[in-house]
Amino acid sequence: MSDPTKAVIYCRVSGGKQVKEGNGLSSQESRCREHARYQEWEVIGVFHESAVSGGLLDRPAMNRMRDFLESQKSKIYVIVDDISRWARETQYHFALKKAIQDSGGILISLNQKLEDTPEGKFIETIYAANAELERSRNARQVRTRMRARVMNGYWCFAPVLGYKYENVSGQGKVLVPDEPVASILKKAMEDYASGKLASQSEVARFLSSKAGFPKPPKGQVHTQTVHKFLGKSIYAGYIDVPKWNLYLQPGKHEPLISFETLQKIKKRMDAQAYIPARKDLDEDFPLRGFVSCGCCGQPLTAGWTKGRNGRYPYYLCFTKGCEDYRKSVRKHIIEGEFEALLQSLRPSQDLFFMVKDMIEDIWEDRVHNRNNETKSLETELKTIERKVEQFLNRIVETDTNALVATYENQVRKLEEKKIEITEKIQKCGRPLDTFEDTFRTAFRFLANPCFLWESDRLEDKRTVLKLVFAERLRYYRNEGLRTAGISLPFCFIEQLKGSDLNMVEAGGIEPPSESF
Repeated sequence: MSDPTKAVIYCRVSGGKQVKEGNGLSSQESRCREHARYQEWEVIGVFHESAVSGGLLDRPAMNRMRDFLESQKSKIYVIVDDISRWARETQYHFALKKAIQDSGGILISLNQKLEDTPEGKFIETIYAANAELERSRNARQVRTRMRARVMNGYWCFAPVLGYKYENVSGQGKVLVPDEPVASILKKAMEDYASGKLASQSEVARFLSSKAGFPKPPKGQVHTQTVHKFLGKSIYAGYIDVPKWNLYLQPGKHEPLISFETLQKIKKRMDAQAYIPARKDLDEDFPLRGFVSCGCCGQPLTAGWTKGRNGRYPYYLCFTKGCEDYRKSVRKHIIEGEFEALLQSLRPSQDLFFMVKDMIEDIWEDRVHNRNNETKSLETELKTIERKVEQFLNRIVETDTNALVATYENQVRKLEEKKIEITEKIQKCGRPLDTFEDTFRTAFRFLANPCFLWESDRLEDKRTVLKLVFAERLRYYRNEGLRTAGISLPFCFIEQLKGSDLNMVEAGGIEPPSESF
């Protein structure tokens, strides 16, 4: 059989920098074309592999080249600039070479002579092994430099949601908040930590409602997206890279939330959500999922039914086996009783101002005792540092892997506590907002929880349920709504009702009946 007269060229670069500068691929192709002209081979195809590692077997351009070779009726030379452009793993080098040969190709390297002899195969193995060694050394060097940069407080991976890279003089690329996404994420995380957003599904709905937040084609943010950023230390100003055994490295980037908020988020993610998120919540039935059937205890569902003169809204139990199964209750009955229950929780004017003055006294006392609080926190911090040192000594002394892992886990938890306490110590010396500015919204709600329930927004109505009640309400068909456990602030007010405590003189803010 005569020698082939046609050839294809395969070029590969592994780094994005080479792709942007355009040097690697073009220079490889030029050298290969020059060799083909010298050999009087016709170049019938060029395949460029951009930003693909030589340590991979499955490559797009390589696969296209193999398909192209199989479509030809004769043998064709496959020209590469160097063995390292072909593969950077010894086993992959020979696997790809065999695949090309089976497809009708003959591998030619400009920098290495490949001969089909025992000696030639031995030398070729050395070439391939050397390429693998270079790749491994380069990877190790990159990891070492990246790890050192992380230890210095710099994120060195793709920017996370809410951040972008900017070049800072003397520091290189540094993460900075990417507005308006950063502010939206900050609000979402703080609301989730405080319980205003009860679940990750509600966080997703909140993000979907914001025009400045990036969304998938269908326009709805998925809970998987929420799970990716909730509870991540980087948003509190710290960097975790578990694969390098690096945790809570103080970052040079600007945090979006405090470390205390981060810890609250983690606790909420680990705990069961109080009011379950439902896809079928809508403006028509704000109590759906919150009111339970008095007979079986399962949450009532709701819907519209058709009648002679139109459609009518109902709540009903849809639990099979329940005595009230499919027995409906008109929407206005349940919600009317609920509004009456809210009204009954509204404190009198004198009681409201008494509670307000009691809380203000506590506020003033804490303001005056900031120094004592700081000393207490510093003492707690020293205790934690001693515990950390004790666990580190145990790690050095033990040879059991299970115990080492346990001790390391305890050290990480103590380090988290240290950061949280240090953050509190730093805040102790900061000037606080005035009492009125801090509690104005809270007092407005305590004075009249109905004002928020009367809102047209479903989120506001659901907020009332979370802030007022400590458990689901139960509805009995023949009795109506049963009094449920209420949250601590309202429970405290209820306990004061009917007590013999002297009412304090009203003052400080407008009476609830006028300003609320």
